[in-house]
Amino acid sequence: QVLLVESGGGLVQPGGSLRLSCAASGVPSKLTFSNFAMNWYRQAPGKEREWVAGIIGDGRITKYADSVKGRFTISRDNAKNTLTLQMNSLKSEDTAVYYCYAKWVTHEYWGQGTQVTVSS
Repeated sequence: QVLLVESGGGLVQPGGSLRLSCAASGVPSKLTFSNFAMNWYRQAPGKEREWVAGIIGDGRITKYADSVKGRFTISRDNAKNTLTLQMNSLKSEDTAVYYCYAKWVTHEYWGQGTQVTVSS
């Protein structure tokens, strides 16, 4: 069972930056962290969970939701089994719980989420 633990959330003023991390553990012995496509999702109060950014196993390809393109950067360190999301130029509408998501074939795993609040 893969365990994903997010960290790095908090309260930040509009225009500020935060860096989220997701640490993965419990990867089955026949696999490595690099087997998993990794994504960040977020869920704002009263709204459905939405996809934010994704990165393939070797990190060569990344994709972003239009709402965060140019402001957020997703990256991974396969040697450390970690995923990060660098968030710059934060806006109030970025306020949400941010979740780490791992997928390999039909195996899917979610973290517990970390709260990001953008407010003055």
